[in-house]
Amino acid sequence: MDGCENTVCVVGLWHLGCTYAACLSDIGYKVVGIDQNPSVIQKLNEGRAPLFEPGLDDLISKGLKSGNLSFQTEITAAKNAGFVILAYDTPIDEQDRADISTLLQTATQLRDLHMHGILVVSSQVPAGTCEELSKIFQGRVGIACVPENLRLGEAINRFMRPDMIVIGANDQTVIGQVKKLFSPIKSKIVEMDLLSAEMTKHALNSFLATSISFANEIGNICDLIGADGLKVATALKSDSRIGDKALVRPGLGFAGGTLARDLRTLQKLSKDRGHKTLLIDSVLIVNDEQNRSIVNKLKRLTGPLNGKTISVLGLTYKSGTSTLRRSATIEMVKHLKAEGATVNAYDPHVSIKEGPLLGVNLTMNPYASCVNSDALLIMIDSPEFTNLDFGKVKESMRTPLVFDIQNLIDAEKVTASGMKYFGIGRGITY
Repeated sequence: MDGCENTVCVVGLWHLGCTYAACLSDIGYKVVGIDQNPSVIQKLNEGRAPLFEPGLDDLISKGLKSGNLSFQTEITAAKNAGFVILAYDTPIDEQDRADISTLLQTATQLRDLHMHGILVVSSQVPAGTCEELSKIFQGRVGIACVPENLRLGEAINRFMRPDMIVIGANDQTVIGQVKKLFSPIKSKIVEMDLLSAEMTKHALNSFLATSISFANEIGNICDLIGADGLKVATALKSDSRIGDKALVRPGLGFAGGTLARDLRTLQKLSKDRGHKTLLIDSVLIVNDEQNRSIVNKLKRLTGPLNGKTISVLGLTYKSGTSTLRRSATIEMVKHLKAEGATVNAYDPHVSIKEGPLLGVNLTMNPYASCVNSDALLIMIDSPEFTNLDFGKVKESMRTPLVFDIQNLIDAEKVTASGMKYFGIGRGITY
């Protein structure tokens, strides 16, 4: 596709924006990625994304080499673009509240440029944001909401082969044009108005969060009575009303702020209108308690943590990423250190030089982190951790105990090595 009219501008280049820019260029569009951070732009023009996502660097390099993809700090390229996609990874504060100030400032800049293409909002924004944008542009541009549905570690596949693409707009012509933009991607298109599209993202994430808290509640009861939550999860997934992709395995609570952001948004939208959100409130309470209870379970296994050394495998938000923002493991580390424990840690995507900033002793490999430790915590579902030689692990530990927070490891494999195994919701007494 040639010409400025057919250029797609992606504004905001972190996980979401980089994935959008690389994938759209790969399917044939001329894409200009825009971000105000010069160091981010420099890295991208060298073919390096600002964070790790499998396959993303290669796709960016491919786009740069083909000429379909370029990056710059100036927003002027958006003036004549056919589509301008707002793809900021919306920041959140410590209370999981979304900050859309940068997005609104960008919209004002675009208005002052007299852009005339279609504005597509894919950032995670509170319902009602597109109405604010409509007021900024005073009806001069078409506005669509295409809520992102990517996953860290699976972003490219989720973009290219999504379960569905939601397109929201209050103008059928705009919907038609955005459908054409995404037409190279073969997927179900779900059309709706702007407010419903915004609400869809809140509902999806809130449903997933509810599933996780439900699974953890069931898992905790399983631990109390001696049932196995993984076997229960297998049965639940076998019911067609639930399905084999349902998040019903007990384990760690949700983290990263993504799910909590939508729950908090729904709480605020409801509270502002005098409505109670009893279920959503409970989901957050269960999740907060789940992550705190893991430290208490560890104390029941090892005794007081003061003076003990705990080995932690996995520090990032989830496996296959380098994102540490709002990682549940980082919060766990803080709790462990507050109890007086020393923390050795390993993560394949975290640089050793970051150790002092995170308050841990980072090691070059998982075995080094286990030396003289009193417990091994497996925090993310990395394939690397399933293939550990637990005989070797046992030899280096002071107390041969594995606490499998992700229920990732075959318990028999661990116990066969002479180590004690504990999971979450496995019906094992703590």
